[in-house]
Amino acid sequence: MGAAAKRTLAKSAIERSFNRMMHGLSPKADQRTSGPAPLRVGVVLSEHFTLSAFALFVDHLRLAADEGDRSRQLRAQWHVMAATLDPLKSSCGTLVTPSSGFIDPAKLDYVVVVGGVLHAGRQINAATERYLHRAAEAGTRLVGLCTGSFILCRIGLMEGRTACVSWYHYQDFLDEFPDQPVVADRLFVADGDRITCAGGAGTADLACHLIERHIGWSAAQKASHVLLFDRARAGAEAQPHPPMSEKVSEPRVRRALLLMEQNLAAPLAVSDIAGRLGLSTRQFERLCHATLGVSPATAYRRMRLRYAHWLIGNTDRSVTDIAHAAGFADCAHFSRQFKETYGASPSGQRRLGEAELDSSGIASQRVYV
Repeated sequence: MGAAAKRTLAKSAIERSFNRMMHGLSPKADQRTSGPAPLRVGVVLSEHFTLSAFALFVDHLRLAADEGDRSRQLRAQWHVMAATLDPLKSSCGTLVTPSSGFIDPAKLDYVVVVGGVLHAGRQINAATERYLHRAAEAGTRLVGLCTGSFILCRIGLMEGRTACVSWYHYQDFLDEFPDQPVVADRLFVADGDRITCAGGAGTADLACHLIERHIGWSAAQKASHVLLFDRARAGAEAQPHPPMSEKVSEPRVRRALLLMEQNLAAPLAVSDIAGRLGLSTRQFERLCHATLGVSPATAYRRMRLRYAHWLIGNTDRSVTDIAHAAGFADCAHFSRQFKETYGASPSGQRRLGEAELDSSGIASQRVYV
């Protein structure tokens, strides 16, 4: 048989499988079990999707689904779904061909949307948007990986729920969805029938979470160990982030600083931060003193003042506007605090023309500028 004939046969086989899936039928490879797999996932790829997020998620399913490394879809099934068989291009240029049409969402446990490069153009087509709404109406849990949270928000499927994004895209998210609850201090968030994940290595942690929930802890552990991950982290664990001027190794303090960073304009109460960390206020204060050498309130105030210092030197915003952006309701109080810290008033600092951010002390660089 010639090469052209072989390609034709292969394409026909793919199209037959695609047509079966368009009608809600399972491929033969998935009929090796007596019933549906414990975990059934449909994956939707956006234009310029992040290949690493997709690969990490699916490869964990693959390793958990079978014994050894045989890749049979026994305990987990996954399908890359789209309206057509046209390949989809990832952000790095690698093409992935869908394995099926849109499966009846009632036959899936999760529909996972893999986001990618943020841009003003279309990320999913109209048919995909209609399918995601159909899945939401059916009660199927929707998952946004990487910037998949942006896609779910753009099509109105995150109302009343909290989204989780990477620190890298936190300001992008705030700019586009100012009224949407969002966090960037943890790996992933499950809020009812919506799960959003910051992406990166956190995708592996989310995959392990779902595997453990539906298949079992040993299957999740196996997948994690084969892929050389030391352990699966909980969704509430802090995201790694760009280093501040002083390295903070204590994970709870690191997460507290991220929470402060995300709430400069409307500062959180120290007791609120402590509660989010599962600590009493007194425990949190002792932990901060032991790690940073200052109280949480002092660390927070320094962070807000350093952000204001950066704004003074790098923007033409008014002093009043900067005071509010840094969480000071009283402009006079802000000016006094600023002068005590930097030796000059905000307006005096601007006249000096010092544009560089002081790099000394904790939290000297703002992550979300």
